[in-house]
Amino acid sequence: MNKELLKNALRELYLEQEEHFQKKYNRSLPFQDGLFDRWERAARLNFGKKSSIYNSAFIFGDVVVGGETWIGPFVILDASGGSIKIGSHCSIAAGVHVYTHDSVMWALSGGKEDFKKSSIVIGDNTYIGAQSIINVGVSIGSSCVIGANSFVNSNVSDCSIVAGSPAKVIGKVVKNEQGITLQYYRDMTKNNEIKE
Repeated sequence: MNKELLKNALRELYLEQEEHFQKKYNRSLPFQDGLFDRWERAARLNFGKKSSIYNSAFIFGDVVVGGETWIGPFVILDASGGSIKIGSHCSIAAGVHVYTHDSVMWALSGGKEDFKKSSIVIGDNTYIGAQSIINVGVSIGSSCVIGANSFVNSNVSDCSIVAGSPAKVIGKVVKNEQGITLQYYRDMTKNNEIKE
């Protein structure tokens, strides 16, 4: 097949897929996300049952994902410096970056220092907001909320709400027989101690 025929065939396929997604879901996706099934990709990557990952997401190294976890478009899961383990029923929003290495000291030392490398763990039932960055070696507990555009560079306890750059605790997730409540702290002292 010559280049022009291939280009026309791909364009026709894209337009068909776009029309399908417009009619069925009222959305227009990038070519690769509209063409490939995200649940099938998750299964090929040995993620847990009913998990999904957009085709535009990047995966490097040892990444383990539990069941029914959603990984959005343009996510980077870079486990080239250690493993990444993500629990079940998590939502990893669009553009989240998770890194198991950094080259800060290597760069500052003119290549004399090594890269920092360490694994990352994200617990079950956790939401990570769009465009957040999870830094090398961080553990995030279960039932947490990470606010959009956060830089998480320290561990996060279960049922915490954190946000900011660097991320700070701004509340907690409360679960009881009535359901789930997001309880935000009103004030913080100068020492960063939480006042409820």
